[in-house]
Amino acid sequence: MNKQRVTLAIDNNFAFVTLNRGEKHNALDMAMFKAIDRISRQLKKNRNIRAIIVQAEGEDFCTGLDIKSVMSNKFSALSLLAKWFPGQANLAQRVCYNWRKIPVPVIMVIQGRCWGGGLQIVLGADFRFATHDASFSIMEGKWGLIPDMGGNLVLRELVAKDVALKLTMSAEIISAQTALDYGLITQVSDEPLQQAMQLAKQITERSPDAVAAVKKLYQQNWFKAEWLILAKESYYQIKILLGKNQNRAVKKQLNPKEDVSYLSRKKW
Repeated sequence: MNKQRVTLAIDNNFAFVTLNRGEKHNALDMAMFKAIDRISRQLKKNRNIRAIIVQAEGEDFCTGLDIKSVMSNKFSALSLLAKWFPGQANLAQRVCYNWRKIPVPVIMVIQGRCWGGGLQIVLGADFRFATHDASFSIMEGKWGLIPDMGGNLVLRELVAKDVALKLTMSAEIISAQTALDYGLITQVSDEPLQQAMQLAKQITERSPDAVAAVKKLYQQNWFKAEWLILAKESYYQIKILLGKNQNRAVKKQLNPKEDVSYLSRKKW
């Protein structure tokens, strides 16, 4: 029986997604692309989860594309890029882009090498916690390619344009500290999983509707016109006020000792 490329465990409304090909440094073959796509789409439909933590087995988070496996079959390579409409995400892009569409915080826990497709995956998250010895690279330029897995959407939000150009054109390998200085990751830690759990628990103390609304507001409107952001703020606030979780948030603040739990989030 083939080993599962990616595993999913849900515990107390937290989802733990684990890249499970540590013996191959979690290099991306077709099975792993499909598994990440399937699990992330599955999690988007689950209104009970409150946070997602993505981690990896072994010494490296992901060293990028499994060139030998994917490129040995030209039809596999083409299936990664196939799409019906130019603006639609293909399979290669969905392993990054899908995380942005899930209305709960997605936190990546990174160790070792996070190169090429690995970096594209983590760029899709809301937060990135890395060990001190982690390294990062937009590696596609080494192979005469451009990054095409959707991470460019996030790269423009995180770093200055000249930094993005430098990293992408040079395929330079940078340290975790440099990645932090650039704004590419959120935090460097001796215990990134513990830090990720701490943040996830802190966020789950807030209304899931408010968290989902903030994520959607920022992800979809960060570079939009001022009038549109103002309109979306008002619309989302009204939607929140018409729900029951906002009342529960008020009760939790006014009566901290009272056991008030949130309902499943609205559909966002």
